[in-house]
Amino acid sequence: MIPDWKQLPEFMRNDSVKPYYEILRKKKSALCLKRGLDFFLALILTVVLAPVMGVLAVWIKLDSRGPVFYRQERITQYGKPYRIFKFRTMVAGADKKGPLVTKKQDSRITRSGKALRKLRLDELPQLFNILRGEMSFVGTRPEVRKYVEQYTGEMRATLLLPAGVTSRASIRFKDEDALLEKHQKETKKPVDEVYVEYILPVKMKYNLQYIKQFGFFSDIKIMLDTVLAVIK
Repeated sequence: MIPDWKQLPEFMRNDSVKPYYEILRKKKSALCLKRGLDFFLALILTVVLAPVMGVLAVWIKLDSRGPVFYRQERITQYGKPYRIFKFRTMVAGADKKGPLVTKKQDSRITRSGKALRKLRLDELPQLFNILRGEMSFVGTRPEVRKYVEQYTGEMRATLLLPAGVTSRASIRFKDEDALLEKHQKETKKPVDEVYVEYILPVKMKYNLQYIKQFGFFSDIKIMLDTVLAVIK
C-alpha cells in the first residue's frame, strides 16, 4: 500500500513528510483493512442507497437547469488528479461565477442544494470514487490543484493517503461556510485568500494528527462521529 520512499513523487520527498511516511509504513495491515472496508462498505451502500440517489437526482433536475452530478478535478493520493462525483448543489457553471469555496449565504447555491449540503447528501455519489480507489471514507478532504500547490512541505504528507469523504477536520469544520463568511467580514479579503490563510492551516493540523494516530478502529470511530455530527 505504501511504496518505497524513492518511488514517491519528488515534491513529496522532503524531511517534513518523512516522519509521517515512516508511521504509515509500519501500519501495512491497517492500510489493507482500510481499503477492504472502503470497498465492501461502498459496494453495500451503493446498492442500498441507489433508490435514494435516484430520487435526489430527479429533485436536482427539476429544481434547476444543469447536470445532476458536479464533476471537478481534485487531488488525491500522491498528488494524482481525479474527477470527484458529487450531487450538484449550485447553479450550472458556478465555478466561473465566483470563488472555488462557498460562503454561507452564497447566491449560487440552489434550493435543493441547501438541503443536500445541510445533511451532506451531496456527498453520496463519492461512493463511486471510493469503489474506484480514488477516495476513502476517512481521509483529508480533496482539494483543487490551486490549493494543493500552496501546501507547505509538511502538509504534503496528507497526500500519502487517499482523499477522504470525512475526517476530524470535516467534523470540526462542518460549518465551514459560516466561518469563511465571518473571517471575510473581519478581514475584508477575498474568500479564496481567507480560506488559504485562516481555514486550510487549521484543517491541516487535524489531518496531520490523523496520520499520527492512524488505525483501522480510529477510522470507524471517525465515521460514527460523522454520522452523529450530521444528525445533530
